[in-house]
Amino acid sequence: MEVINTIAGLNSLLKPRKLAQQKIALVPTMGALHKGHVSLVKIAQQHADVVVCSIFVNPTQFTDPKDLEKYPRPLQHDIEMLQEAGCDYVFMPSVKEMYPVPENWHIDLGPAEFLLEGEFRRGHYQGVTQIVKKLFDAVAPDVAFFGQKDFQQVLMIRNMVIHFNLPVQIISCPIIRENDGLAMSSRNIHLSALEHEHALVLSRALSYVKDHFHTENIETLLKEAVAIIQAVEGVELDYFTIANGETLLPENDKTAAHLVALVAAKVGETRLIDNMMLN
Repeated sequence: MEVINTIAGLNSLLKPRKLAQQKIALVPTMGALHKGHVSLVKIAQQHADVVVCSIFVNPTQFTDPKDLEKYPRPLQHDIEMLQEAGCDYVFMPSVKEMYPVPENWHIDLGPAEFLLEGEFRRGHYQGVTQIVKKLFDAVAPDVAFFGQKDFQQVLMIRNMVIHFNLPVQIISCPIIRENDGLAMSSRNIHLSALEHEHALVLSRALSYVKDHFHTENIETLLKEAVAIIQAVEGVELDYFTIANGETLLPENDKTAAHLVALVAAKVGETRLIDNMMLN
């Protein structure tokens, strides 16, 4: 496995692979890796000849400077995890490498940009699509892998790919959970043992909705899910919704395709998101 810090260095390593018509996969991350990220690398290995994993804490997608400051950066641990997973290349650029000059970025990501996470973190998805476009330009992958936990993010990246007509296939990979059901996240490191216990209510509420989806109407499911979460102290609910998985608009029709339940809440000082496909 090789660690590369510059776009030029990455290009020189990937060029012979591309000339040999090998399929290139990209797994973009912000580091603080866990088993969920490793699962993306493993899935990527099944789809491509070469796997590039990027580690870059992107400043333009943070709407709160304190959040950027405290984002975990255990680089040595991350590199060891990727080595063990059999990743081929780790692209670890500096902020100056990715943003050599000040840059204005704004593209039309569709109405879904301003719903759910977009409502709570204005401008977040502009920053996300900005860096993902830069990574796509740097790597020129055939296929890129993202976790389903960031459901809305995957939708926004698909919209960005359509906007620029990029020749990249986007694959969303299943959420990896702790044994107790908590969705794996780099932010979980900030949870105390008690907060971790409280955070389990998110997956519990989602599971309730999935388990009762065929027997209760959507209005009842939402009421029950919210009640389950609000019964746990130390958990501040931002939203719980059952939505169309393509528009993220609330859905009342259980026969609609691509229904997904999505939740976001603050547990102590840590904001967590989770979701579950319903049909």
